[in-house]
This record gives sequence, C-alpha cells and structure tokens, in this order.
Amino acid sequence: MHPQAHADWRCPDPTSPVEVAPHCAGAAVDLTLIDTDGVELDMGGAVNGHRTGDERWCPFDAPGLSATARDNRHLLAQCLREEGFVNYPSEWWHWSYGDRYWALMTSTPAAVYGPI
Repeated sequence: MHPQAHADWRCPDPTSPVEVAPHCAGAAVDLTLIDTDGVELDMGGAVNGHRTGDERWCPFDAPGLSATARDNRHLLAQCLREEGFVNYPSEWWHWSYGDRYWALMTSTPAAVYGPI
C-alpha cells in the first residue's frame, strides 16, 4: 500500500465539495504502471508531482519527456481510454469515469456520481 493511502482516504482537498469530490465518490483514480516485480515504470515524473516540486512533468504531454516515459504514458492512456476513462491533462496520473469532468469531456448530459 502507498504510504499516503490511509491519510488520503478522507479526501481533504477543498477543491471539490466532499459530497461530489471525484476521488471520494469513486469516480477518479490516480494510477501509474508497474512491472511484474512491482517496480514503477518510468512515467517521467511522480504521481502527485505537483506536491513534490515536479510540476514540470505533471502534464500528460509535458515537453521534454523521454521516449520511454512518453510511451509508458501512452500505454496507460490507451488502456484506460478503451474502458471509457478520461485524463485530466494537467496530471498524467489522474483518470476519471463518471464525475463532472468526465461528463464534460464525453458530452454526457450529467455526471454519474454526485450528492445524494
């Protein structure tokens, strides 16, 4: 388990009200790729890189990525897009399905998730 996993389950980020925050609703995930030994592949920057000073590498199409990192990002994108997920382009690791951003990007009339 990622060391921040337990702390992050409460979704303290105030950018979205908790009742519709994509991660809390199960409508968004942060993902990377690993090899068969569980070692992270080169994605060109850390998940949540904006919190570690790696902002330059956060955008999905960040300029200056190595060919390996670019290929790995495209592999991740291909797999997730085939399942209907959409990427938040300023965070290569952030993928949504059913939240407000997903609805906007897929021209769906409404989000699947929201307040009850």
